[in-house]
Amino acid sequence: MSAARPGNPVRPVPTVRTGHNHHPRRRGRPGYDLETLLETTVEVFNEKGFDGTSMEDLSHRLGISKSAIYHHVTSKDELLELAVNRALDDLGEAMTHTQELETTALARLEYLIRESVSVLVRRRPYVTLLLRVRGNTNEERAALERRRAFDTYAAELVMAAAAEGAVRPDIDPRVTARLLFGMVNSLIDWVRPAGPEDVGRLGDAVWALAYDGMRSPRHTG
Repeated sequence: MSAARPGNPVRPVPTVRTGHNHHPRRRGRPGYDLETLLETTVEVFNEKGFDGTSMEDLSHRLGISKSAIYHHVTSKDELLELAVNRALDDLGEAMTHTQELETTALARLEYLIRESVSVLVRRRPYVTLLLRVRGNTNEERAALERRRAFDTYAAELVMAAAAEGAVRPDIDPRVTARLLFGMVNSLIDWVRPAGPEDVGRLGDAVWALAYDGMRSPRHTG
């Protein structure tokens, strides 16, 4: 496969969700399964901050007792871990699929950016929470470690694309990767796509702008 160009996106490989299920799912009470609990928890964490949220706050928002919450999880920290892993697992799958593509580094970089846009839109509240993690707890530090692995891989792709002659080599690949995915992450603040077609157009826009801004003048392939 030749290097991808704007308007000619890489076709994603089929996705099989595996996730990192570190905690066995408990049988939920009617109307309050784990997914419902997490959705509301993430809303409150994003509004009040993780440190500023108490189990009492969650109990009040959900309209259930704290003991009903503890039926699903053992602590607020576990809720945070489960929530950020919703975003990290999807990003991890995107990274794994990118590594499996038999194509150029530039095409893999495009795929990773497009998939990251898709994850951000699909898991927007969870990605928002992930981006606010600061490493104050063991769960937060574990999340940051997984984010660093993603960032490192993105920088390696940029470096490989530069070696191919597809990306300008005069900018530190770590800086380029941070700028690229910083642009993706900034979508959280304003994007409200109406459907899959809008997500695709967002991916087109991000990649076209990114590629035109970092393409080597010598690269014509």
